Amino acid sequence: MVFRGHNPSYSAELLRHAEQLFAFADKYRSKYDSSITVAQKYYRSVSGYNDELLWAAAWLYQATNNQYYLDYLGNNGDTMGATGWMMTEFGWDVKYAGVQTLGAKFLMQGKVGQHGSVFEKYQQNAEYFMCSCIGKGSKNVQRTPGGLIFQQRWNNMQFVTSSSFLATVYADYLSSAGKSLSCSSGNVQSSELLSFAQSQVDYILGDNPRATSYMVGYGNNYPSQVHHRAASIVSYKVDSSFVSCRGGYATWFSRKASDPNLLTGALVGGPDAYDNFADQRDNYEQTEPATYNNAPLLGILARLGVGHSGYNQLLPVILPTTKQIVTLPTPVPDATTTSPISIEQKLTTRWNADGKTYFRYSTMVINKSDKTLTSLNLWISKLYGPIWGLTKTGDSYTFPTWIQSLPAGKSLEFVYIHASSQAEVSVSGYKLA
Repeated sequence: MVFRGHNPSYSAELLRHAEQLFAFADKYRSKYDSSITVAQKYYRSVSGYNDELLWAAAWLYQATNNQYYLDYLGNNGDTMGATGWMMTEFGWDVKYAGVQTLGAKFLMQGKVGQHGSVFEKYQQNAEYFMCSCIGKGSKNVQRTPGGLIFQQRWNNMQFVTSSSFLATVYADYLSSAGKSLSCSSGNVQSSELLSFAQSQVDYILGDNPRATSYMVGYGNNYPSQVHHRAASIVSYKVDSSFVSCRGGYATWFSRKASDPNLLTGALVGGPDAYDNFADQRDNYEQTEPATYNNAPLLGILARLGVGHSGYNQLLPVILPTTKQIVTLPTPVPDATTTSPISIEQKLTTRWNADGKTYFRYSTMVINKSDKTLTSLNLWISKLYGPIWGLTKTGDSYTFPTWIQSLPAGKSLEFVYIHASSQAEVSVSGYKLA
């Protein structure tokens, strides 16, 4: 599907192989670790293969619109567990929540035909999962004191990103269908699913009790001893001497020092159930990165990056026109700009507390035009602490409640505090009257 518009021949080749693989897997049903027995020591398929077969069928129907795959979901949903299992997690081994979410989509699209009763169960289980994630179901997912959902101590972050990704997708399904989420505590608007996903991403990127970013290279405080062989060994460009496999472990992996190679963008396993985190290379449960941590996160960031307005995910997707975001640089002496709004930031004070350095920044929004500034909207990113002097509306900031406009030549000041370098402030909208 990704390459269909750009490289149709390659797309067709991929799809042909996908259908061949599905046919093989469906004919010769067994767990992969029954054949590759060494995998049982590391990544054993505890949940079996039924969820993967249904998961594959759902995506093949999405890719081909072939009735065979829809019938497969309808005829096998009961016997393969998709209509019976009510899940509270979605991870590399258990795909049922994903299957149920796609099944709910097909139902809302009116595509399921004679399989309506089966796909209604798909949807019921999908909504059970969503309600559990946001804490409004009959069996809610555990949260850390700082608000991160917690499933297990070994690489819990996979469940955080995958669950949040499903929540963003389902929020768009609901808004496209004009529906709300039916939870045991009552009906919930789709926007609450997006807010949940955003809260989890904010935690990952540093809005947590430790003020730690669990994405390597992002922010000022992130894991420096990642459980990753290449990150822990010096670059060949720095030291070209031979490093054996055993030597890489004994000499480099076991060092109690920061990684010589920064694994930029990697999302590690994350904190425990009490928001505690030990940045140690041999602490694989918390410092191990994984592609199944990062992949769902990219989807969430792409969705949150355009705000909380809904996408029509049930019909052919038509992307809405997005507002142009103009990032204004911090002015320097004698600098000139054609923009009527100037953003000036400065550090006003700093202090140490509990081993961390905190900074207070003052930001001035200056109306340089000869007209009155109204309807101001600011985007603020890389903010990891409290802010004063603005009103938050959705994912943007507006005038404080006591100010409705900014006369010509006047300025508005707001301040924020966090243990990081200054946030990025830009203007996303305004009017001049």
